[in-house]
Amino acid sequence: MDIRTIDWKNNKIRIIDQTKLPLKLLYINIDHLEDLWQAIKIMQVRGAPALGAAAGLGMYLGIKDYICSDWGKFSRKLNSVAKYLASSRPTARNLFWGIERILAVASAHKNQPITKIKQAILADAKLIMQEDAFSCRKIGAYGARLFKNNNKVLTICNAGILATIDYGTALGVVYTAVSQGKKVEVFCCETRPLLQGARLTTWELNKQGIDVTLIADNTAAKLMQENQVDMVITGADRIAANGDTANKIGSFNLAVLAKYHNIPFYVAAPKSTFDLAIRDKSGIKIELRKDQEVSSILFKKEIAPKNAKVLNPAFDVIPHQLISGIITDQGVIQMPYLQNIRKILGKNKCG
Repeated sequence: MDIRTIDWKNNKIRIIDQTKLPLKLLYINIDHLEDLWQAIKIMQVRGAPALGAAAGLGMYLGIKDYICSDWGKFSRKLNSVAKYLASSRPTARNLFWGIERILAVASAHKNQPITKIKQAILADAKLIMQEDAFSCRKIGAYGARLFKNNNKVLTICNAGILATIDYGTALGVVYTAVSQGKKVEVFCCETRPLLQGARLTTWELNKQGIDVTLIADNTAAKLMQENQVDMVITGADRIAANGDTANKIGSFNLAVLAKYHNIPFYVAAPKSTFDLAIRDKSGIKIELRKDQEVSSILFKKEIAPKNAKVLNPAFDVIPHQLISGIITDQGVIQMPYLQNIRKILGKNKCG
């Protein structure tokens, strides 16, 4: 695709500042770990797979200038970088998966000189990006088989190019279906409070020439009632062993509505989003974010009294019973999820 969400350029992390979209496409270069942490926290870079790449590159960024010749000291430094990065956001499994993967790579090379360990870390961070691009295309290929011509699809938040390296999970399925000659119309929920659907998904779908219609979040039920939706597809931030799926707040609403209207509800995610160490939704930590995200419109216009109490969870959890299928880079997983997730993805923990 012609959009690169995150990359390694000139010994720095290069990202699209997604807080500036859709008004401005701005790339920023990050060469300090603290700046990456902030970029993740305020969602200049976001989306579970993209956060996996950010974690890998961030681990290298945190140690590339650290000078020592002793594995013990280097290991302690690397673990402190890992702990710091992990504190940025708690829900997306890919962030922690990326951190853990780099720690494992470093440990596997611990008998080599520190310079070689650093090289191995950077090489694997780059490999994470390559693998994500490949896995998203596999997700697209598997998911496109579920489409018929003239399907109308509803989605929420942004699970496209901007949430991955350069293709997308839920939207990658749409891109693949369209590339196969199928006509697809997308309805995109605005996604309050930070409007990722309005700002990001409509921007990238328009850029790729996809038919997209923006709706307010509370319009979804009306569309379903009027038979205007053939399927719902969302991304995922963490998927438990039984298929319970954390995704952007409002996803659970759509799943309940889809169930009532007998509309299939699909989740699209790579293997790295699964957390088989967690049996069900009770093990998923939900991020709570700043009040002002809800009490204002993008921090620019206050829409509530200053003393208003606010609750602002960033995610909700879709119970597995409401999910028609999970589209992965290994195939489409269907019920019973507790058995089939392990069968298709393998018996080893995906984290």
